Amino acid sequence: MRAKRRTGVRFQMAVGFGIFALVTVALLWVFQIFLLTPFYQAIKTTEAKRISEQVARRLDSDELMSAAYELCAGTGASIFVSDELGREYVGYKYGFTTESLAYGLSRMERAALFEEVNLLGGEYTRIFSERLLLYAVTARTPAGNHRLVIIETEITPLASTVETLTVQLLCLTLILLPLGITLAVVISRRIAKPITEITESAKRLGGGDYSVRFEGRGSMEVSGLADTLNFAADELSKTDGLRRELLANVSHDLRTPLTMIKGYAEVMRDLPGENTPENVQIIIDEAGRLNDLVNDLLDLSRLEAGVLELQKERFNLTGSIREILTRYDKLADFKFPFEPKEEAYITADKLKISQVVYNLVNNAVNYAGEDKTVSLTQEVLDGNVRISVTDTGEGIPADKLQDIWDRYYKVDREHRRAQVGTGLGLSIVKNVLDLHGGSYGVISELGKGSTFWFQLPMDGERNDDK
Repeated sequence: MRAKRRTGVRFQMAVGFGIFALVTVALLWVFQIFLLTPFYQAIKTTEAKRISEQVARRLDSDELMSAAYELCAGTGASIFVSDELGREYVGYKYGFTTESLAYGLSRMERAALFEEVNLLGGEYTRIFSERLLLYAVTARTPAGNHRLVIIETEITPLASTVETLTVQLLCLTLILLPLGITLAVVISRRIAKPITEITESAKRLGGGDYSVRFEGRGSMEVSGLADTLNFAADELSKTDGLRRELLANVSHDLRTPLTMIKGYAEVMRDLPGENTPENVQIIIDEAGRLNDLVNDLLDLSRLEAGVLELQKERFNLTGSIREILTRYDKLADFKFPFEPKEEAYITADKLKISQVVYNLVNNAVNYAGEDKTVSLTQEVLDGNVRISVTDTGEGIPADKLQDIWDRYYKVDREHRRAQVGTGLGLSIVKNVLDLHGGSYGVISELGKGSTFWFQLPMDGERNDDK
């Protein structure tokens, strides 16, 4: 099935402006030519009705004469009021230039008109010779008397007006249509050109050219889109560079133990007497390092994919940290002071939280100062327990603190083989704590070391078990 060919923004806007111009011209023709006479007659009818209502409200009032005079003088209409027998009650045609029909009716004709208006529901409207509008209505006075109120108003012939408007609209149509098309082309080009340029730049970005820049000329929306794409390009460029560095670092970490394993295995095979427990232990240690690296990569992939399920349980976090620190005794000359004031219990995935502690301690060991001391502290703050791991190393620059949790990021670009761990620890820490809804951070000062911390809610139930 062939994909439907889509039209561009420029074409769509040109068509839209063209349709708008056509609709505008069509509406002008309809309202100014074809509906002008009906509108005019409707307005005159409404005016006559309004006058009749004002007269009807004053039929038994002493103000009727003066009110009728003012209405005639103000509107140029003719007012005639009679009773049901056709006898004249009030009559004014001040300023009325057209021959009045009401004044030309005899008493019998006015009585007949009263009956006809009653039969029509009490209201009657008629236009005579397109020059005179007669509006008649029957009314009852507060005293119970019947009256016939006749309002006559002049209608101006519109033939010449319609002819004039026709010529004007014809000229306007001949001007508006080309102008609308021209504006459509100019405006659509102005709007579409920046979008087209952004599209072409986006294709380059998709092809891996992260140095491309998006120009935000034109409207505010186009400028905002360009800024967003520039930010995306910068982030992709940064991520691509860090990805390359990660591959180099991981390749280095894989190659080093593999080289050691291969070298010692060849020595043990080729040289008599080299098949010693010490050489075997080196091979085992390097194989363990490879296993740790692969496991960390798999864990990080599962965490970032969101497919890792937490196995939460209530456990003694303080006791768990003590157990972890006993396993670092093999690191000669390193000290790990940890003196908590109380036992802290939390509900979390014990294995994953232990992994957090391991990675923070490993990171501190890798960057420890000359005193080879990694200090751990525990604080209880408003129902939360905070664990801090402090080293006395070189510290981290302030502008790098937000990036160290990235899986591709290394503060020191010159790779060195870690004494403990794989180099992916902080990324794992971040993802595990995010899954638990915990908070974390780092405080560092150049030349004085760094303190990494994380915080989790304590379990509400107290337990004194050690």
